[in-house]
Amino acid sequence: QVQLVESGGGLVQAGGSLRLSCAASGIIFRYNVGGWYRQAPGKQREFIATITSSGSTNYADSVKGRFTISRDNAKNTVYLQMNSLKPEDTAVYYCNVVTRERDYWGQGTQVTVSS
Repeated sequence: QVQLVESGGGLVQAGGSLRLSCAASGIIFRYNVGGWYRQAPGKQREFIATITSSGSTNYADSVKGRFTISRDNAKNTVYLQMNSLKPEDTAVYYCNVVTRERDYWGQGTQVTVSS
């Protein structure tokens, strides 16, 4: 059974930093595409970043230069380092992994950025 568990969310002031973690069980991140998405109140879920099995990364324009996605193969964990946070980054952040058969989602972690 695949399980993705996010952690690291919280309340931070604008300009601050947070690092989100997504630990996987039942699936191996380095063989698949790992990613982060977010959903703000009243808005659709949006793409933030992905990392492929080869380590290639891709980012939404809104976070490029501020957020960094990475992976620790030994810990089977994907991270999202978030710097220079803005109030508009406030959302529930979800971890995602895409396999050939389907994709999986974590339960989400709340990030709140105060102005």
